Amino acid sequence: MTDHETKTSRSLRPATQLVHGGTTRSQHGETSEALFLTQGFVYGSAEAAEARFNGEDPGFVYSRYANPTVAMFEDRMKMLEGAEAARATASGMAAVNLALMASVKAGDHVVAAKALFGSCRYIVETLLPRFGVESTLVDGTDLDQWKAAVKPNTAALFLESPTNPTLEVIDIAAVAEIAHSVDARLIVDNVFATPMFQSPLKLGADVVVYSATKHIDGQGRCLGGVVLSDEEWIVDEVMPFVKHTGPHMSPFNAWVLLKGLETLPLRVGRQTSSASKIADFLAQQSSVSRLIYPGRDDHPQADVVKKQMTGGSTMLAFEIEGGKDAAFRFTNALEVIKLSNNLGDAKSLITHPATTTHQSLGEEARAELDISDGLLRLSIGLEDPLDLIEDIEAALQAIS
Repeated sequence: MTDHETKTSRSLRPATQLVHGGTTRSQHGETSEALFLTQGFVYGSAEAAEARFNGEDPGFVYSRYANPTVAMFEDRMKMLEGAEAARATASGMAAVNLALMASVKAGDHVVAAKALFGSCRYIVETLLPRFGVESTLVDGTDLDQWKAAVKPNTAALFLESPTNPTLEVIDIAAVAEIAHSVDARLIVDNVFATPMFQSPLKLGADVVVYSATKHIDGQGRCLGGVVLSDEEWIVDEVMPFVKHTGPHMSPFNAWVLLKGLETLPLRVGRQTSSASKIADFLAQQSSVSRLIYPGRDDHPQADVVKKQMTGGSTMLAFEIEGGKDAAFRFTNALEVIKLSNNLGDAKSLITHPATTTHQSLGEEARAELDISDGLLRLSIGLEDPLDLIEDIEAALQAIS
């Protein structure tokens, strides 16, 4: 790489950072970020190789450790998030696993909100205890439960906010204070809020994780994840884990995600505007027994939303009268909105969590989280909102 980097004497705003941030250029001075599809790197001499491996030369060694294209994605994400350092991973779940595993050791304790994606609960409830790490699940919106759950050996607290799929919003600043009272790290999954609407590190969180598969890519093309935190923890704990266990992001996926970041504010802004209109429409429908949208005053944690989020969400959830049968008939009647377990896409996607993303939790756990058989999770895309409303209206009429 050369010194043809994007440099400025001013502090850039997020939309500008997402176009220019972290870009380094080769000797050719290319406009777009260069894609370095390489496994390894060559050295001019044995002495140069030795210097690279012992850290005297900060260059690249192997793409499982670091890669120039992946490094650009990491640099752009840390600028956007306001983090000191970042490590990209092969998927969002790889990022969650990395953040938790790099935070604990045998004999430690983890406290997590009950409202988690099924695979996240698997790590907390099943995987960590296999390695001698105790875990406790709490109602994330109840601060007294967080306070009661922490112990002297608590090493990490973990939450999603808004949660998947019921869009609960947890007071990040308050939970961070509880975590720090026992010298634990707070890890926040910020996927549903996106970095456009919520900044967990500024609220006191220690670690932020993303599934870049979602809004950051935003067009259903590739998998990816990223962990962001302070430089000392990333260097001392995260980087050795990545180096020796291999969850690193591929250079090609990093390049795709860099292109996705360029349009992130435009896409998320449009999707959120449409989601607000659709939420208002659904709130007026007699066959919808429950609507959950963080941008509305009737959201259960509306006061927390106003305190820590600068926008609603591209996501909403609603419950259809008639349970699973009605939810299935409604979903099958949709024409524009597609059935998929993904989210944050340019295409609007609907999911029945009880039989897909949260099926593995079991009926009792789903009931505890208010994931009923009639609940549907809707991710709003870039279509005209009027077309989406007409599609929903027609599907509602089909089941009435």
